[in-house]
Amino acid sequence: MGQRLLLIAFLLVLGVLGGLLARRYLVKTSDQPAPTIARPVRPTVMREVLLYFITADGHRLEAENRQVEDCPNDEECLLAILQSLVEGPNGERVPVLPARTRIRSVKIEDDLVAVDFSRDFIAAHPGGSHAELLTVYAVVDTLAVNFPYVRQVRFLVEGKAVDTIKGHVDLRAPVIADFRYVRSDSRLPELPDELFNVPSGETQRGR
Repeated sequence: MGQRLLLIAFLLVLGVLGGLLARRYLVKTSDQPAPTIARPVRPTVMREVLLYFITADGHRLEAENRQVEDCPNDEECLLAILQSLVEGPNGERVPVLPARTRIRSVKIEDDLVAVDFSRDFIAAHPGGSHAELLTVYAVVDTLAVNFPYVRQVRFLVEGKAVDTIKGHVDLRAPVIADFRYVRSDSRLPELPDELFNVPSGETQRGR
C-alpha cells in the first residue's frame, strides 16, 4: 500500500514537472520571430541613352551618355530621359533646363511628343535668344535621337500652350527635330540627312 502511494506521488510530481517544462518551451518558442522567407531580388535593367547639353563655350549642343533604369513603356522612358536632362550634365557642359523644372507629363501622339513642364521651365530660365534655342533643341533632339520615330515636340507649361520661353523661340506649334545645333562629332550617322539640311535662318515647325 505504501509503495503504491509513493508511486502515485512520484508520477504526480513527474507530471507537474513535465507540464512546467512543456509550458516554458511553448512560451520560449512563441517569443521567437517567425523565419523570414528570402524573396529573389530582380537585377535592375539599365538602358543607355544620349542627352544633349550645351558645350562649355555655350555655342552648340554636345551629346553625353547616361544610364537610366529601363521602363515598361516609351512614355515612362521619355519621362526618365527628360528628368535626366533636368539633373544636368557631368563635367564642364552647361545645363539646358533649370534645375527646379519638373516634368509634369509626357504623351505620345504618333510621331509627336507633348511634354508638360512646370512653370519653372520659363520662370527660372536665363533667357536670351541663343540660350532659348539650345534649350528647345536639346529637348527635341534628345527625345528624337533616343526614339527615332519621334520627330516633333509640343511644349506645354502647367498644361497650357505657350508662345515662347522668354520672347525668342516660337513654341506655338510643335518643334521638329533639327540637329544643326549639335556638334558634328556628337551626331549619329544613322540619323536622316534631312535633319541636318534645314535652310539657314529658318526654323522647322510642325503643321
